[in-house]
Amino acid sequence: MPLAAIALGSNLASPFGDRDANLRAAAERVGSLGQVRAVSSFYATAPVGYTDQPEFLNAALLLETELGPLELMRALLAIERAMGRDRTSAPAKGPRIVDLDMLLLGDVAMATPELTLPHPAMHERRFVLEPLAEIAPTMVHPLSGSTVAEMLAHLEPTPG
Repeated sequence: MPLAAIALGSNLASPFGDRDANLRAAAERVGSLGQVRAVSSFYATAPVGYTDQPEFLNAALLLETELGPLELMRALLAIERAMGRDRTSAPAKGPRIVDLDMLLLGDVAMATPELTLPHPAMHERRFVLEPLAEIAPTMVHPLSGSTVAEMLAHLEPTPG
């Protein structure tokens, strides 16, 4: 079965609890879509782009699944909605209870109006690559041929 790499993020409290509780609830729900093989530590990160919002908690997980790319993406969006995220009314990159992004799905490379795989910005995002490198450092980006660890090593160090 293909292995999907999924990024998780949260920066708002919810009926599930704090950011930590949101990520745990989301990971549990993602587990209904296949077999969770690994979950990273949770990383506190500053918001990017839209900076006037609370700090994020980010993580990554590996999911072994029989779902195809679009089916998996739709299921992740359904989990977001069920947990209280409304992508239609919220500002882009704004505060959210939960964010689930499919980064990689095996060696799938595709670009449709609904889904682009691999995630087009994953190689630029430390908040995505650090947790993923913890659980899948040798996972390969199917277009660049770079491993997750190599992509992370090419990023500028975090200031401070």
